[in-house]
Amino acid sequence: MTRTLSLAALALFSAAFFGCRDEGGLSSADHGTPVPPGPLSAQEKAVVSAGNDFGFRLFVGLNPEYAGQNVFVSPLSVSMALGMTMNGARGATKTAMATTLGFGGMAQEDINRSYSGISALLTVLDPTVQMQIANSIWYRPTLNVLDSFKTVNMTYFNAEVNSIDFSSPSSADIINGWVSQHTAGKITSIISPPISPAVMMYLINAIYFKGSWTYRYDPQYTKADQFTRDDGSQMTCSMMSQMDTIPYCASGGVQVVDIPYGSGSFSMTVVLPPPGVNIDAFVGSLTQAQWDGWIAGLSRRAVALWMPKFKIEYGAASLARTLGALGMSIAFSPGADFTGIDARGSLAISDVLHKTFVQVDEEGTEAAAVTVVIVVGTVVGGEKGPVYLKLNRPFLYAIREHATGSLVFIGKLAFPEWTN
Repeated sequence: MTRTLSLAALALFSAAFFGCRDEGGLSSADHGTPVPPGPLSAQEKAVVSAGNDFGFRLFVGLNPEYAGQNVFVSPLSVSMALGMTMNGARGATKTAMATTLGFGGMAQEDINRSYSGISALLTVLDPTVQMQIANSIWYRPTLNVLDSFKTVNMTYFNAEVNSIDFSSPSSADIINGWVSQHTAGKITSIISPPISPAVMMYLINAIYFKGSWTYRYDPQYTKADQFTRDDGSQMTCSMMSQMDTIPYCASGGVQVVDIPYGSGSFSMTVVLPPPGVNIDAFVGSLTQAQWDGWIAGLSRRAVALWMPKFKIEYGAASLARTLGALGMSIAFSPGADFTGIDARGSLAISDVLHKTFVQVDEEGTEAAAVTVVIVVGTVVGGEKGPVYLKLNRPFLYAIREHATGSLVFIGKLAFPEWTN
């Protein structure tokens, strides 16, 4: 299925983090009065910087899996879901997750407070833009979830925490219902039933964004046009057009335009590579320093802008391989330490799923993202927790008599044969 990740779309959820704000546009009487952002604390600035760095590394690391395809992700959603999970990590697992997310040696409480402050800020910056962030945790009743883990995530991530019987046929529907509710119905499911007996917990972040362009495109100027792909092939698209005075810069053949939403607190930043430069190669060489330079170089110019309309939605993508390559492979291994979730341990992340939706048209942009961190049990025996045993390879078996201890039958199953 088609997947999309453009730097413009990445900027959709990162615009406030990158300090990319339009200072012009229509008056507050036309678009409402944005909430003036207060000064960020040193810790919040550090988390913002870490979020930016993580977003670029995630973007660059994921893109090769989808060469020549569309991809669309929300680094903020991924970071928040993993941020909640990190509250249960200990030892080398916690260090690996913190390093991957760019936090280094920051104190956990400072990280949590910063997530809380940044999330609150993003959702009230502009009354004309809908920006909603929601978090939830769903766990199997047999998991002894520590009260400290529940409390910290409810306090700083405003997370809903629910114990639910994953063996119930309705459990996936209940979780997917929460996802649909918090993405305005744009993402209706991410958990596929039946839920595996190995799954102990889901940690979910959902983001919904809807913003109207400060200067909307007039539909009468939207015309059929050609879009040329990197391989030289052409396809027909609906091309919007307008003339506006908006932030723009050109550097080394790269053109950057910043298209504001609402009162200008949010914007879509579009980066067009030089002619003849393959987009995948361009992404592969992308650095935050380049991005910072483009943002610093923006100045208001009269811009005649053509932009294709697009709408993209796709199934859940696995981020496990990319996140492992970025440095947190231990969290996906039997050696993971999540004793901050359940003191008995024997938990690991099995996957991180990410699902998104985006629509760009004359009115503006509507987008949604959901990230699910799947925590599973790793115990195969012993007294620490539930045992899950799948007999999917050759095994021995016996029939014995208990009073005498006699083995009545003993055998080996090399393969399951059925004889009529």
